[in-house]
Amino acid sequence: MSDLPDLYLPAAMAPSLTDALARRFRIHRDDPPATTRAIVAGGTVLVDQPLLDRLPALEIVAINGVGHDRIDLDAVRARGVRVTTTPDVLTDDVADLAIGLMLAVDRRIAFGDRAVRAGTWNVPLGRRATGRRIGLFGFGKIGQAIARRAAPFAREILYTARHERAGSGYRFMPDIGALAEACDTLILIAPGGAATRSIVDAAVLATLGPTGVLINVARGSLVDEPALIAALQAGTIAGAGLDVFADEPRVPEALRAMDQVVLMPHQGSATVECRAEMAALVLANLDAHFAGRPLPTPIA
Repeated sequence: MSDLPDLYLPAAMAPSLTDALARRFRIHRDDPPATTRAIVAGGTVLVDQPLLDRLPALEIVAINGVGHDRIDLDAVRARGVRVTTTPDVLTDDVADLAIGLMLAVDRRIAFGDRAVRAGTWNVPLGRRATGRRIGLFGFGKIGQAIARRAAPFAREILYTARHERAGSGYRFMPDIGALAEACDTLILIAPGGAATRSIVDAAVLATLGPTGVLINVARGSLVDEPALIAALQAGTIAGAGLDVFADEPRVPEALRAMDQVVLMPHQGSATVECRAEMAALVLANLDAHFAGRPLPTPIA
């Protein structure tokens, strides 16, 4: 029997990362044994007290991403389990996608592509992207990167965050309702979790208004999805660009049927360069832990 430590890999990873893990660990994709010492997973993995009780030997959870809203940090800290993420390396790629989704919705790029492929030339007019007020819900590193990209063509950039950032040059709004009222395009880039669950509800969408656009590159949990569908169907808002959903990979048929909606399969970090850098950080954290060295990017 191999003397490699046991690792739980609940979801598919890039082949290069999986191969590198297989050289270091004995991988379990289902029903990990009690001897499991490490977990490698995406940001939506659930690590709670029941899982910790099943895995008493667990030492480290290495997240291949930056989200960790489904990890019970109090429980893992109480057990002495370390948690790492892959910060910074995906900032530019997620910010690029946010801008891409915004332009795709305003200029109906995906709709136009489908029309040309179907042999149609006449399509409805789009909307001018330049000159819109862009609101950012969340103003961490990725939010700031989006703001820098949007600044050359935005009329104004506004943001809502836990704290106002002095010297940012952008207008701070105290809550998401005020932000939605003041902006034309609302971009979500805040963490998931109980504090932000369904924070974009029917009232916020109504405030955003009939020329408003919602862009979500954060977590699907931030949006009341039925309320969003109803708002899009009724024309309460003009459109949406969504990279994340409430129950991935299941996306409601109603969203898939709408031409004013641009959909992506959670691709914020999905570039060759970013995924290679993320994988390298996952391995660096694991190698450091099992060698007894300080972790490169710990959060717990």
